This record gives sequence, C-alpha cells and structure tokens, in this order.
Amino acid sequence: MGEPVVRVRLVRTPGGQRLDIPPGFMLGGEEVLLRQDGAKLVIEPVVRPSLIQILDGLECLDEDWPDIADAQPEDVRL
Repeated sequence: MGEPVVRVRLVRTPGGQRLDIPPGFMLGGEEVLLRQDGAKLVIEPVVRPSLIQILDGLECLDEDWPDIADAQPEDVRL
C-alpha cells in the first residue's frame, strides 16, 4: 500500500512555524536535521555514533610500549 501519511496543522509562531508530530511519527533523540528537497521538508534524526563505532573506526596502534615497573602496593590499615 505505501507509507503511512497523516495531515497535521502548521502553527505560526513569532519565531517561525511549528508542527506537532503525532505519536506514530515521533523521533528519538534531542536533535534533527531539517532540509528542503524541492517543495518538501525532510526531517532526519541526528544519530550520534556509539563508543564502539568510534573505537572501531580508529586505526590499530603499532607501538612498542615501554615496560613499567609494577610495584606491590603498600599495606593499608583501615
């Protein structure tokens, strides 16, 4: 059949316009990207990469690490 379509009202505000996004169309996150594609407005959620994705994108370190003396810790009395 096709993607769901709903009609919503545009509300003029002193700073521009706003629209209320119905529950079935709500996006996660706190930010979106808004762009114009001809006569259409396209709203896309800003997806921040996870720490795993960032670490996966890093190059492997090919370093010779120096030996570090690992002394025994001193006794601690509580």
